[in-house]
Amino acid sequence: MKYELTLNGRTYEVEVELAEPMLLQEFQTYAPAPAVSAAPAAPVAEAAPSAAPAAAPVAGDGECVSAPMPGTILKVNVTNGQAVKEGDVLCVLEAMKMENEIMAPKSGTVSQVAVSKGSTVETGAPLVFIR
Repeated sequence: MKYELTLNGRTYEVEVELAEPMLLQEFQTYAPAPAVSAAPAAPVAEAAPSAAPAAAPVAGDGECVSAPMPGTILKVNVTNGQAVKEGDVLCVLEAMKMENEIMAPKSGTVSQVAVSKGSTVETGAPLVFIR
């Protein structure tokens, strides 16, 4: 099929051919085959994967209150040895521009505070230990 298109005052003739329909999975991409060059490609040296520094393990006495999501600690409301009641706000975690209050799951005494204001934490990182 041939069409005539006018764009910015210029007329173009376009020919369209029908092709067979293609079904691609979501994870597949359609790309043309790479061009073959006359000169052989130089081998590419691969960098050796470097080991990421391991975070110091935090071991505390009692029940661990961990981060429910990655974020930054904005405020720590408790100290070591402080008595807390179930539902007290232990710290405030900022994630995706939202402030999330991390509350005590039970009453007890704070045995260790594993974070400080400004700390960046990942999901599951220990925040506070309560016994």
